[in-house]
Amino acid sequence: MDENRSMPPSDVIPVLGYPDVGGAVAWLGEAFGFRVRWQAGGHRAQLAVGSGAVVVTEAPGDAATIMVRIADADAHHAQAHRAGATILSPPTDQPYGERQYTAQDPAGHRWTFSETIADVAPEAWGGRSFEP
Repeated sequence: MDENRSMPPSDVIPVLGYPDVGGAVAWLGEAFGFRVRWQAGGHRAQLAVGSGAVVVTEAPGDAATIMVRIADADAHHAQAHRAGATILSPPTDQPYGERQYTAQDPAGHRWTFSETIADVAPEAWGGRSFEP
């Protein structure tokens, strides 16, 4: 898998909604020792957890998505579509160097699948890095 400074090396990344991202980042850091990798304004942050990561985003507290890093978003999307996944957003290139699509499984869980297409520093798309 290609590297991208805007993405952690993890293959599976939980994306958790919080009504107050800054408060959540501070609490998760103090309580669990999570470290900020990058932050985008007050609406999104990526936190390092050992060799993994958690994304905190501005949303209701019960909002959650699982992000999975994959090698080929288009082929993965085609397979998911054939298997009957509800496609919520088709594969789309993102300014942070990822090609992503989002699907919903039969139980209503949302999954975002992400293929690295470029190595992009968070500062290039409006984020702020906290780790080298």
